[in-house]
Amino acid sequence: MNENLYQHKTRIFRREHFNAAHRLLNPNWTDAQNQEVFGKCNNVYYHGHNYELEVQVTGFVDPQTGFVMDAKVLSELIQKEVIERFDHKNLNLECSEFAELNPSAENIAFVIYNLLRSHINPQHDLKIRLYETARNYVEYPAN
Repeated sequence: MNENLYQHKTRIFRREHFNAAHRLLNPNWTDAQNQEVFGKCNNVYYHGHNYELEVQVTGFVDPQTGFVMDAKVLSELIQKEVIERFDHKNLNLECSEFAELNPSAENIAFVIYNLLRSHINPQHDLKIRLYETARNYVEYPAN
């Protein structure tokens, strides 16, 4: 029975939360184009979200620990690499990751993935789910 357990991948999830402001803007467009495409999200005074972050790690359970990955280690990693970097920040103005990258939910998820990927066992799959609102969320990668 135990051999079967270790032959199949298992997913672990960690949820975290951060608040951040942003403005969706393409600097190569006119004000009218930005307003037409991004609407209220292009507000010159920015706007904020209460982001819910779900990090999914998939891999084989280690028979020595019983873990795919220690959830405490994953939580500490998310705190250090994501929450401390983005929580209560203006993503456009305070975060170098978005100096030339429009901070859409899709791009934020991509950045978070890249911040975490190098710290997680390369044999494990990583997926980011970022809720911008209760009804709008993105996943990266989508496969």
